[in-house]
Amino acid sequence: MRGFLEYVPGDSLLHRMNPVAKLAAAFLLVIACFATSNLALLALVIVLDAVLAVQCKMVPQTLGLAKAVALFSLVLALIALLFTPQGDVLAQLPWGYIGTESVAAAVLIVVRLVACAVPLFLVFYVTKLTDMANALVKVLHVPYKYAFTFMSTVHFIPVFINDMAGIMEAQTARGVEFDGGVLKKVRLMMPLCVPLLVSSVRKTNSAAIAAEVRGFDLRTRESGFKEYPFAGIDFAALVMAVAIAAAAVALNVLL
Repeated sequence: MRGFLEYVPGDSLLHRMNPVAKLAAAFLLVIACFATSNLALLALVIVLDAVLAVQCKMVPQTLGLAKAVALFSLVLALIALLFTPQGDVLAQLPWGYIGTESVAAAVLIVVRLVACAVPLFLVFYVTKLTDMANALVKVLHVPYKYAFTFMSTVHFIPVFINDMAGIMEAQTARGVEFDGGVLKKVRLMMPLCVPLLVSSVRKTNSAAIAAEVRGFDLRTRESGFKEYPFAGIDFAALVMAVAIAAAAVALNVLL
């Protein structure tokens, strides 16, 4: 399995779609997830996420991402459960109570975050960052410096994760044991942030020098030779995403 946010080659429909169409459709699904509280619609988005994962042959990556997002959202769900007393009383607390609406809000947080995270991350897995940046410049006329900044930010996330994993492996070889509770892991990992920071600064400086040498300041929209035309699948995906977003907004207004 590839690393986090590293491009996975393939020949699926999502791989062949226009980068701008993929990104726009993913953001529309994110808007739809946050615009509605209807669990049926969110379940529909999750089913769509599963279909996309199967079609892209990226089920392991999707399950890993969904698990990570669900674990993170459980913290937010627990806060909502304990500190937003709503609905009929289910359990009495010293500072309030847990109600039926509190449980519904907690479940909604988990489902919503999982539903909106998967399509957005799938886009990054099936799209080369260079194609995404160049498409933003060519199609949306985004200034290249902003597209390059966006591309570099996403690119360095897996690089820093791999660097941190390498540093931890080196420490493990020296006898450091990272097994144990969360607090122990945090305490052991804090000193490792210093070498990671030094490595990050070096990589960033090297990337800046390489960009300057290649004429970064002279890059314009016309500099790229590759074109990114829209095809029928791109328009179909955008129409479907707009329909889901519109349904989410309509349900929110009506209910």
